[in-house]
Amino acid sequence: MAKVLTIGEPMGLFVAEEAKPLKDVEHFTRLVCGAEVNFSIGLSRLGHDVAYVSRLGHDPLGDHIRDFLEENHIDTTYISTDDYYLTGMQMKEKTEDGSDPLVANYRRHTAFSHFDPADLKKISWEGVKHVHATGIPAALSETCLEAVEQLMVDARAHGCTVSFDPNLRPMLWKSEAVMVETLNCLATKADLILPGVGEGKILTGSENPSEIADFYLERGAKSVVIKLGGSKGAYGKEKDGKEFQAASFPVKHVVDTVGAGDGFAVGVITALLEGLSLSEAARRGAAIGALAVMSAGDNEGLPDRNKLERFMEGE
Repeated sequence: MAKVLTIGEPMGLFVAEEAKPLKDVEHFTRLVCGAEVNFSIGLSRLGHDVAYVSRLGHDPLGDHIRDFLEENHIDTTYISTDDYYLTGMQMKEKTEDGSDPLVANYRRHTAFSHFDPADLKKISWEGVKHVHATGIPAALSETCLEAVEQLMVDARAHGCTVSFDPNLRPMLWKSEAVMVETLNCLATKADLILPGVGEGKILTGSENPSEIADFYLERGAKSVVIKLGGSKGAYGKEKDGKEFQAASFPVKHVVDTVGAGDGFAVGVITALLEGLSLSEAARRGAAIGALAVMSAGDNEGLPDRNKLERFMEGE
């Protein structure tokens, strides 16, 4: 199927095995995390060819992450190794009530934060159909911002479609104003924008889905799909004014909310690459987002095609 590129920071994730403050937890489970990791795994499980653009440290955690990505059939050709700076990591609380867990980030001065945009010259664009970017790398350093922007520009120059998920991480930015200005500038380089309604309010000043969509459509996007949260599903609007509402899927029990938005992006983009309509794509996104929150970990709940089809059919 279509080849997809994404850029971001893969990290080690240590999930608490006890529902205690992180400072008191003694036992953790090691996993791999990162919004773009989740996206890549989701695409791979649905049979799409995806390559990751990144940088890891020359350390055991970086070696483990590279092995993990390759075991999940993700192309690591464009992941370079840094001999000086270390691989990033996170620690995540265990919650038992479905609330968002506290996550402690260790990603200052990591290998990826020193990613060199010159590394993008190594990319072969032959066969690449789509590039997916999030707003997270742009917050990590000036060179990361330059790399994301250049990758999006290069993608369009090579005839690829581009999607952008703002994926707000306010704690990584100097100020909200800088975050808003930077991410809205990046959004002008994408064909498809995938904000949450809460993100849309911060970025556009409106919590009305139609107004959020219009904000990006007027700035060059061809389509916008907005995650409405919880059981509200998603709202979508296209450049020609066509709009729709996609229903949510029932969630039996929320285990971990992290990664739901990445799962939504997986559903929307794979469906579009397979020739489905935007409304059908949003429906698939809602399904994968629902599956994601019913599993522990950031990407363990992302389905293969058989599991996805059974879930969407109500089995």
